[in-house]
Amino acid sequence: MDLGLKGRSSLITGGSKGIGFSIARFLAAEGCTLHLVARSESDLESAKMKLLNQYGVPVTTHAMDLAERGCAQELAAKYPALDILVNNAGSTPRGTLLEVDEERFRAAFDLKVFGYINLCREFYRQMKARRRGVIINILGNGGEAPDAGYIAGAACNASLMAFTRALGGQSDRDGLRVVGVNPGPVATERLVGLMQTEAKRKFGDESRWQELSKGFPFGRAASVEEIAATVALLASDLSSYTTGTIVTIDGGMVNRGSLI
Repeated sequence: MDLGLKGRSSLITGGSKGIGFSIARFLAAEGCTLHLVARSESDLESAKMKLLNQYGVPVTTHAMDLAERGCAQELAAKYPALDILVNNAGSTPRGTLLEVDEERFRAAFDLKVFGYINLCREFYRQMKARRRGVIINILGNGGEAPDAGYIAGAACNASLMAFTRALGGQSDRDGLRVVGVNPGPVATERLVGLMQTEAKRKFGDESRWQELSKGFPFGRAASVEEIAATVALLASDLSSYTTGTIVTIDGGMVNRGSLI
């Protein structure tokens, strides 16, 4: 399907791997110019070469830690006419309140919550001036079904859900859209690695990691492509009446009343 995105510019944080890289691939396939942000310069360079070789669209990369102040302003200054912002960078530790100390809790908020908010502020201002643009925040279903064993993730994602709804609920007045996406478990390299480690501990064989997915909806985690395809659609004018809402892609997990 042609989503009508050819020639539009997009910035994707956490764009070198996992969901972010898959989003970059889908937008590149639609003809978008890509600006990728992540911490690792080598990972970014690898992602850039793959995208250039497969799609031939313009790709720029920026190695930076979005938890640091000033990064959002720096990126906004470089791309004052951005069409699509995808906030995806962030990692929150698992653990209970007693297991996650203040330093790790603050680090999670600095990167994901304040990282998203700061980028939204800078690019929203520019998009408002041009009366066009789309901001998509990749969150997580832990914000909908809070789990004491993942309390940092629950707090971060619930905060950003409220932020996204509040901002997107009035963004139509400024000519732009703000949407959130809540993935459930997604078969990224990180998740697969964690499951392999658990399979080795539980079964003595890391190759049996897929057996740990039996409790997931449909007996598996989502693919990165399933998340990215939805993001591409939301970024397009085919979703031009969608703002101030959260799209949950978790196979119905939150409606079970538990994420287990």
